[in-house]
Amino acid sequence: MEQRKRFEVSDELLASHGQRFLNLLLDTIMQLILFFLVLVFIVAKAEASGDKTFVTGLPTNTLAQYTITTCIALFYYNIFEIFSGRTVGKWITQTIVVDQNGEKPNHETIMVRSLCRLIPFNALSIIGFPARTWHDSISKTYVVDKKALEQEKLAFYQSKSNPNEE
Repeated sequence: MEQRKRFEVSDELLASHGQRFLNLLLDTIMQLILFFLVLVFIVAKAEASGDKTFVTGLPTNTLAQYTITTCIALFYYNIFEIFSGRTVGKWITQTIVVDQNGEKPNHETIMVRSLCRLIPFNALSIIGFPARTWHDSISKTYVVDKKALEQEKLAFYQSKSNPNEE
C-alpha cells in the first residue's frame, strides 16, 4: 500500500523579514496598550480600596514591571495564536502560524512558542535567511503568508487526488 505524502511548508512560503518586523512592531504596540489598560485597572482598584502602596512603588519596581509585561506578552500571544493562529500584527500582514504540515499548531506548541519568546535576544535571531526566529525553530512552527499557503496546499492536495498526475 502506497503511503500518501503530506504537505510540508517550504521556505518560499515563509513570511518576509519585512512582514516579521511589522508583526513585531504592531504586536508590541498592542501589548503596550494592554499594559496601559492593566495599569489603569491597578490604579483604579487602588483608588477604590484606598491602598496606594502598590501603585506608588510600581514605577520604580523593575521586577513588578517585568512580571506584568511578561504576563501580558504570554497572555497576548497565547490567546491570539491558540485561537486563531494569528496576532493583530499577523492579521494586518496576512500571515499565520502553522506547523510543518501547514496546519494550526496545538495548544502546547503555541505555549512553547510563547515561552521561547522570553529567550534573551530572541528577536535578533531573525537575522539571516530564511526568516525564522528561535521561537519558530524550537517550537517547530512557521510564520507564513496565509494566501500563498492556501494556494500551495490546494495545489498539492489537488495533485494528490488526481491519479493521472503521478
